[in-house]
Amino acid sequence: IGGAVTNTKKPFLGMPAPLGYVPGLGRGATGFTTRSDIGPARDANDPVDDRHAPPGKRTVGDQMKKNQDDDDEDLNDTNYDEFNGYAGSLFSSGPYEKDDEEADAIYAALDKRMDERRKERRELREKEEIEKYRMERPKIQQQFSDLKRKLAEVSEEEWLSIPEVGDARNKRQRNPRYEKLTPVPDSFFSKHLQTGENHTTVDPLQGLGGLNTPYPGSMTPGLMTPGTGELDMRKIGQARNTLMDMRLSQVSDSVSGQTVVDPKGYLTDLNSMIPTHGGDISDIKKARLLLKSVRETNPHHPPAWIASARLEEVTGKLQVARNLIMKGTEMCPKSEDVWLEAARLQPGDTAKAVVAQAVRHLPQSVRIYIRAAELETDVRAKKRVLRKALENVSKSVRLWKTAVELEEPEDARIMLSRAVECCPTSVELWLALARLETYENARRVLNKARENIPTDRHIWITAAKLEEANGNTQMVDKIIDRAITSLRANGVEINREQWIQDAEECDKAGSVATCQAVIRAVIGIGIEEEDRKHTWMEDADSCVAHGALECARAIYAHALQVFPSKKSVWLRAAYFEKNHGTRESLEALLQRAVAHCPKAEVLWLMGAKSKWLAEDVPAARSILALAFQANPNSEEIWLAAVKLESENNEYERARRLLAKARSSAPTARVFMKSVKLEWVLGNIEAAQELCTEALKHYEDFPKLWMMRGQIEEQCENMDKAREAYNQGLKKCPHSVPLWLLLSRLEERVGQLTRARAILEKARLKNPQSPELWLESVRLEFRAGLKNIANTLMAKALQECPNSGILWAEAVFLEARPQRKTKSVDALKKCEHDPHVLLAVAKLFWSERKITKAREWFLRTVKIEPDLGDAWALFYKFELQHGTEEQQEEVRKRCENAEPRHGELWCAESKHVLNWQKKTGEILAQVASKIKNTF
Repeated sequence: IGGAVTNTKKPFLGMPAPLGYVPGLGRGATGFTTRSDIGPARDANDPVDDRHAPPGKRTVGDQMKKNQDDDDEDLNDTNYDEFNGYAGSLFSSGPYEKDDEEADAIYAALDKRMDERRKERRELREKEEIEKYRMERPKIQQQFSDLKRKLAEVSEEEWLSIPEVGDARNKRQRNPRYEKLTPVPDSFFSKHLQTGENHTTVDPLQGLGGLNTPYPGSMTPGLMTPGTGELDMRKIGQARNTLMDMRLSQVSDSVSGQTVVDPKGYLTDLNSMIPTHGGDISDIKKARLLLKSVRETNPHHPPAWIASARLEEVTGKLQVARNLIMKGTEMCPKSEDVWLEAARLQPGDTAKAVVAQAVRHLPQSVRIYIRAAELETDVRAKKRVLRKALENVSKSVRLWKTAVELEEPEDARIMLSRAVECCPTSVELWLALARLETYENARRVLNKARENIPTDRHIWITAAKLEEANGNTQMVDKIIDRAITSLRANGVEINREQWIQDAEECDKAGSVATCQAVIRAVIGIGIEEEDRKHTWMEDADSCVAHGALECARAIYAHALQVFPSKKSVWLRAAYFEKNHGTRESLEALLQRAVAHCPKAEVLWLMGAKSKWLAEDVPAARSILALAFQANPNSEEIWLAAVKLESENNEYERARRLLAKARSSAPTARVFMKSVKLEWVLGNIEAAQELCTEALKHYEDFPKLWMMRGQIEEQCENMDKAREAYNQGLKKCPHSVPLWLLLSRLEERVGQLTRARAILEKARLKNPQSPELWLESVRLEFRAGLKNIANTLMAKALQECPNSGILWAEAVFLEARPQRKTKSVDALKKCEHDPHVLLAVAKLFWSERKITKAREWFLRTVKIEPDLGDAWALFYKFELQHGTEEQQEEVRKRCENAEPRHGELWCAESKHVLNWQKKTGEILAQVASKIKNTF
């Protein structure tokens, strides 16, 4: 039986359970929890078994809460990511093994690599986004920066006079009962430290200031009883104040309230600790480490040593930089750059020693020799260094040039003769030697130079200059022609622009014949036949702009030879001579011009005017007579002849000429000039008859109607004048000056309503007319209705937004504080309008900004020299604020410009009493009538 029992014994009994075995799992006996599993039931407030548990863990409830917090996942919004979800690991509670660690390291390396790949781009994008955000939403500090800057202008008195900010809280909040405390003074403690006596009186000083604290944070003066105890608190306070005074006196100067502590200097004292280039310290450390690894990896790499030394230099560690670069010279003794950097970083004498050492290692280095010469302060020492250098490096042009510059002319000539032997291909050395030699020797030198360097143009040009300087001008053209031929034969491309630049340089150097010869030789090279005229005119303008007048003259002369019948070329040449030449050269040119272009009236008139201005009236008459033969019945020549006679007080001759012109070449202008002549001479009836006759033939010519009305106005016949203007407007409804004259006539007789109606009708007939809008605005302003004037101006600027005269008027319609803003708007709309520029100049004048006003006046007359008002205001300005020379200059420039337009100018220049006055007289007259009321 025992054997049977033994045989039926289960084989696993007494053996250890296999790994992962759970009793009862196979028959489903799981999930039961008994009291023995969890222990006895305990209240949340029962103490834990650990007697020394920290606060917060001393009860069962605290422990359970802590365990629950540990198990719960953190579902806070800050822990949520759109891509990854909530942070944390699913298996954080499991064991962390070696393969987990390896996996984490691999993922971390991948993340780091991916981050580095996109780091630069991401940082750049973030920087741009931050800048964009800052631009859209600037900080409060940036928004108030302009106001902060203005605080610098506030004086101390103004600052102290700023009232304190009131407290907007209610009375109960401002004065809470529990805060009514009176600080006890130190004297009280010192008095009663040992004694127990009581005080029943208040110190009289408190009656002055009350119990309120005068400044926030300070104590009310209390009972000033001298202390009798051993611990005197008052004396302690005095000692503290004395110590503070001593410290302050160390940094204060004699002027009260100022200190000698320089806020900028205080910070610049820290330069040795703070990198001056403004980089991050961590970046410097990285750069230093990187350069160190480069130096260690490749110690014979010169840029690594130079970069390391410069990094230390910019971070303020000069001695470290010097040590590094000197080590670099040991590692790279054949590097020029390292030696030069070492010489730069070392102080004077040490630098010389470094350079001497460099010369021993690099005896052929030109840059080191030049640096050695620069380090010497004495000229003789410099010469000695350079001569030593030339012994070793005789082929260096730079060394020869540097050495020659230090020598006297005779020694320089000897050195240059040796230099050209050593460096026969250097043009500069040959030319320098030629300049120092005599005429004969210079010719020989230049011939030798041509043999050695047959491809350089400068030698040929210098040879031409040499011949011109010695009077052989006939040789100049031959030399330049031979130069072109020789250079082409040697395969040199003739660059037209370079040769013209050389000609300009010759012009500036005074070699006129050479300059003209060069221009003649190269002006036609590389230009298509149809482009010649246009290109040559541009070249001439370019030469004038560069100040090379002889070059421009040569270009015009060549163009006139090629295009002798082109009126535009003759005109350009004539204007050039008028502006930059003499009267004789202008007249000679015009004589040739009218011979080639006899039908060009303007050339005849320029010639006659030149003679007239020279007060040679008979010659002017003869030129006009020849012009009549070439251009019979020409209106311009008829009127020029009339003007010549009337200006010279030959009124009968002028009348006869006008009568002939009316019979042979009747035009509206001839009739107008006839009426004007009789009017200015006082023959009103003859003028009226001529006007009536003219209007029968030319009723659509508005100037005749204007003259008729003005003659009637002068005779005080207002009804006839009104009738003349009305008839004229029926025939010429689009003549703005006629509408203005009629409106002003009605205003003068007191009919403001009628004047307004006329201007409104004119604006309907002539929309977008700035002159009519301007007159409407001024009409209301003169009538004292400024509000209506402003309204009209706003409408005018809507209809004519780019009108300069309207913007100029709008600036001065504003009150003084708003004028500057209005002028900025005007400049935005009409940047180059002379009226706007003139308004800005007047604005600066009114603010007494003299220099700026002068600049804007100059800008105005440069943009529009024909605007007489600008010249008159400029002259008035100089009369008040300028010197006599400045006044004279403005007057001369005005006379040369001969302005014809401008409201104020025309009012004087076209007045019948001023018909014979010259430009200078009219300028003075207009300036005298200008009042500084703007």
